[in-house]
Amino acid sequence: MLDQNNANTSWQRRAEMALATAQRANQTITYAELADAASIPNPHRIHKLTEWLENSMRQDHAAGKPLRAALVISRSRSGLPAPGFFMLCGELGLYKGAASGQHAVQFHKTAITNLWQKSDP
Repeated sequence: MLDQNNANTSWQRRAEMALATAQRANQTITYAELADAASIPNPHRIHKLTEWLENSMRQDHAAGKPLRAALVISRSRSGLPAPGFFMLCGELGLYKGAASGQHAVQFHKTAITNLWQKSDP
């Protein structure tokens, strides 16, 4: 039986693989689809996922890489990530603007294009 720490590591590895698959296929994935693909355990599985994605954003930014979290979109936001994505991009000095609207759409489009142009995630 896995202890809680190994269980967390396991879903994080599955989330990494699902993001890499989406990147190679030039596709986005919803938060719910990624949580399902990673088999993130309840309770608060979307919250766990967003915390993990925010950590990945910090790591990607520190390494000078495109933000993999840009691939994860909200079903209810017309193809955009949740507002927290844009807020953290602002904290990282990558984005200045609202979490919705044309500026957000263009920023997100550029972010995913940068990911899709990378040959090996």
